[in-house]
Amino acid sequence: MSAQPQPTAPRRKWTDIVAGLSLASVNIPQVLGYTRIAAMPAVTGLYTVLLPLVAFATFGSSRHLVVAADSATAAIFSSAIGKMAPQGSPHYMALVSMTALLCAVLLLVARVFRLGFLADFLSRTVLTGFLAGVGVQVCITMLHDMLGVSVSAHNPLLQAYDTLRQIPQASLVVAGLSAFTVGVLMTGQRLAPHLPAGLCVVIGSIALSMGLNLPHHGVPTLGHVAGGLPHFGLPGVSWNDCLALLPVAASCVFVIIAQSAATSRVFGERFHETVDENRDLLGLSAANIAAGLSGTFTVNGSPTQTAMAVRSGARSQIAQVTFACVTLMVLLFLTHPLEALPRCVLAGIVFTVAIGMIDLKSLRAIRQESPGEFWLAMTTAAVVVGVGVEEGIFLAISLSLFRHVRHSYEPHTVVLQQAAGTGILEALPAKNGLETVPGLIVFRFCADLFYANSTRFRQDLLALVDHAPHPVRCVVLDASPVTDIDYSAAADLRDLIAQLQQRGITLIFGRVSVYLRSDMDRHHITPALGAGNIYPELHTALKAAHDILDGSALSVRPS
Repeated sequence: MSAQPQPTAPRRKWTDIVAGLSLASVNIPQVLGYTRIAAMPAVTGLYTVLLPLVAFATFGSSRHLVVAADSATAAIFSSAIGKMAPQGSPHYMALVSMTALLCAVLLLVARVFRLGFLADFLSRTVLTGFLAGVGVQVCITMLHDMLGVSVSAHNPLLQAYDTLRQIPQASLVVAGLSAFTVGVLMTGQRLAPHLPAGLCVVIGSIALSMGLNLPHHGVPTLGHVAGGLPHFGLPGVSWNDCLALLPVAASCVFVIIAQSAATSRVFGERFHETVDENRDLLGLSAANIAAGLSGTFTVNGSPTQTAMAVRSGARSQIAQVTFACVTLMVLLFLTHPLEALPRCVLAGIVFTVAIGMIDLKSLRAIRQESPGEFWLAMTTAAVVVGVGVEEGIFLAISLSLFRHVRHSYEPHTVVLQQAAGTGILEALPAKNGLETVPGLIVFRFCADLFYANSTRFRQDLLALVDHAPHPVRCVVLDASPVTDIDYSAAADLRDLIAQLQQRGITLIFGRVSVYLRSDMDRHHITPALGAGNIYPELHTALKAAHDILDGSALSVRPS
């Protein structure tokens, strides 16, 4: 029986190899395009998908994350380093490679301090919005190449405006070739998803470009691409240059950690796989070491290229290693044919992948189940499109935390009330006028007590006491949801205890965990309340309240 799964393994590896070939056909031209943002020679784009890919495949944990050139980090370091040295100069190239090495060091520090936990603050809702925003942004940025018009703006919304304004000047040949590319890829994805449609389109368009001399008919192509292997060595920069580059590297690292964690988490959840973000930090560090030593620029986990890999059928890093092997062959033998690839075909391929990143099915499900979370997802997507990917990631983390804090600030509160005929306490939403039995209120506050919600806790409890149908003699707090009390909340709680005592009301804590009891002892709540009014179970707390009320009405059982 154990031998049955074995025949599927070779087929799985073959599928990954084919996916790697298709991934290379799409992403090799794309990383060449990123060199324009980085202001580096075109061949350095190929270097980003040579050794860095193998390094991450060796040390990282994600089976899907593609680590390569990325537009966000390229824009960060090019704008900063361009002020330190003329773009394209040997000194500029050395500074760029040193930035990659500094990023590697900072990522290694992040691994030591286990900062991969940042991914835990990205909820599935905002991740869906983040990926949708990236998809829309990429679609917009591809439109001008697909129509054969030029734009000067960098913001996607401004690019969309410039593109729409220039539609009358669009090239019919370029637009037709782009539409044909998108149509073939979308049809292939629907009818034959495991076939390397992207690879076929690239090869066919190169042959068409060479055969019909498409540049002569106004179809832009990639142009000259240098070949050969990279030269290895440490960049020649001074110590002062390294110090000046540290803020640049730190900015890149923050984007790398957040974007890579977000991307690997999205695709890990899609395939129900566990991702070790801290191990991924080690893989990202190794990838940037390989980039810096091979004379190229900072690499990052790319959501677009990872989506391309998954769409091509990749399910392991075998596809990425295959991608690196194809890149090696291109560097040695095939840079000349690559020069004939029409830019509009490349843009059409990327456009199709970007459409697939917009998960309308998940967005509809979120809207139906949780409209509030849907608007959080849409806000994240809008910021990614209108402001930038890194800002969208930071907003995603902030919104996820805000939603959690809001629930803790305004938690559910209930009063436990005796069910008719059973004597069992059932939870009812707390509102003025409720009591458990005459003289007693059993109250549950469904969150930890901290500085932001302690005032609300006190006000809600006092409002129940003030509006009770009968004079309250005892309040039992079902403390099962409370595991922590901070300094500010403890001070408010001591004041509440004193206020209740002045009114002749006894406060009793039931279901007190060892963690909560430790906080109560440390914050001097225990002596203020009285150790005899703290119980680890609710039924013993109710018995104590029964004794206070002389057994007059409290014949109830806890739920």
